[in-house]
Amino acid sequence: MRASDETAYALCRPPGHHADVDLYGGYCYLNNAAIAARHLGERTAILDIDYHHGNGTQSIFYADPSVLTCSIHAPPDDEYPYFWGEAGERGEGAGLGCNVNLPLPIGAGDAAYLDALDGGLTVLRRFNPRFLVVSSGFDIAAGDPVGGFNVTVDGFRAIGARIAALSLPTLIVQEGGYLPERLGEDATAFLQNFC
Repeated sequence: MRASDETAYALCRPPGHHADVDLYGGYCYLNNAAIAARHLGERTAILDIDYHHGNGTQSIFYADPSVLTCSIHAPPDDEYPYFWGEAGERGEGAGLGCNVNLPLPIGAGDAAYLDALDGGLTVLRRFNPRFLVVSSGFDIAAGDPVGGFNVTVDGFRAIGARIAALSLPTLIVQEGGYLPERLGEDATAFLQNFC
């Protein structure tokens, strides 16, 4: 089976991962990834690779053991949405352990990002999801005016390859990405792994 047989890409604007059930922010009004995960049902994982923490997604599923949320993002003390996304935020009640935050320092490049991704994928494999939703933020790109990481085109290619290697039915939901001259190249490098 080719990855493209069970992969869909949702080119959404505005992004959605900051939207909660009763909160909007960061240009987000509808949490597209959360809506999709709720529709897909139990044993769905959401992997958020946007520069900013997906606080809305975390909040929606924080006590829900049926959905694993994993976010790689900038440090919450330094970047929007602030106050959410610390490594110690692991879920609550029945959802304890089903929330994973992997904050990286501002300026992180390919190697640091891929190390964090590998850690997140290890947790994801243990959860053994039936479906994967990727909140795909291209604002991790070097030079993005709203980001602060330094991920290269080759980095995007490697990120996509590692996620595609999971061989899960995958929905890729567009989140951030605000560098028009690089956005197409970065998205293509990431998405080519799923074809």
